[in-house]
Formats: sequence, C-alpha cells, structure tokens
Amino acid sequence: MFMPIAFAVAGAGSALATRSCLRRAGAPVTAWAAALAAAALVAVWLRYQAGAWQSWWLAVPAVLTVFAVPLALADLKYRRLPDILTLPAYPALAAALAVAASGGGADIAWRAVLGALVFGGAHALVHALSPRSLGAGDVKLAGSLGAVLAATGWPSVVLGAVAAALLSVALAVGGPRHPAVPHGPGLLVAAWALAVFAGPGPG
Repeated sequence: MFMPIAFAVAGAGSALATRSCLRRAGAPVTAWAAALAAAALVAVWLRYQAGAWQSWWLAVPAVLTVFAVPLALADLKYRRLPDILTLPAYPALAAALAVAASGGGADIAWRAVLGALVFGGAHALVHALSPRSLGAGDVKLAGSLGAVLAATGWPSVVLGAVAAALLSVALAVGGPRHPAVPHGPGLLVAAWALAVFAGPGPG
C-alpha cells in the first residue's frame, strides 16, 4: 500500500514543480495537473506490480509521465510546447533509457538512439515542408519520444505515429474550434501508453 501512495505523491510533486517551470515560461497549467500526474504514476506502478515488465524499465515510463502530463496540458491550452520542459526531457529520458539498457541489453540503447534520429528527423522534415501543419515544439518533442518508442520495439514507432495522428484528428473534430490543432498531446499520450502497456520489446 505504501508504494502506490509514494508514487502518487511523487507524481503530484513533480507536476507542481513542472507547473512552476511552465508558469515562468508563460504557459501555466491548471492545478489538476497534479492529480493527473499522480494517477498516471500510480498506473505505472500498478503495471510494474502486475509483472508487465522488469524493474529496469520502470524509470522510463515514470520519467516520461513527469514530462508528458504538463506538456500535454500546456499544448492543449496554449498550443505551445515550451523549451523549459521539452529540452530537459532529453537528458532525463536518456538517463532512464540507460538504466533500461543496463538491465535489458545494449539493443535498447541503440534502438533509442536510432529512434530519436528517425522519429525526430521525420517530424523535422514535415515541419520544414509545412511549418503551419507541425510546430517547432513538436519537432523538439519528437526526438525524445522517438527514443522511448523505439526502445519498446520498432513496431511501436509506427504505431505511435499512427496513434498520435489519429488523436490529433480527434482533437480537431471534437475539440473547441481553433485555427491550430495541437499535435503534442497525441504524441505524448501515444508514447506514454506504449511505454506503460507495451513495455520494452526485442526489436
């Protein structure tokens, strides 16, 4: 019983810290971010407790949760993915993936590096060809998320891209009318779901 409570407290605390960062960046998010992050981290712990994956993978979805919740909320509200969180996500997730590679094998590290280049590069190309359809913040986010997706297995990179696109379409159709549709929430939800529910794969 202690660990779910600890994860919930850690999630709420991380959300409050990142909320402070976003406030300084001019993109403050609602206090509900704390409850959402707490629930997401508890879900991560419960998946681990259920034996979905080994302990060496735990840091990956946990760290991803810390960044995913506030960034998704900021993009939904402001159509922005502030550098104050997208850039620190790289070293934080790199450290988590290094822990995973130490337990799960060097293949995880190589896939993560290649995934960051492929996924980030694909988004950079789309942005270069059509800046209005994909923002620079999405490109910065895509590299770190590509590393996580590839670490779960190459099929997850394709599945993550498709799921993110479908979620963005759903936001465009069902969300409030706005000239710009945020792609960040789709990317973040897809990567988080695959990291938590698929876990690390063999390739």
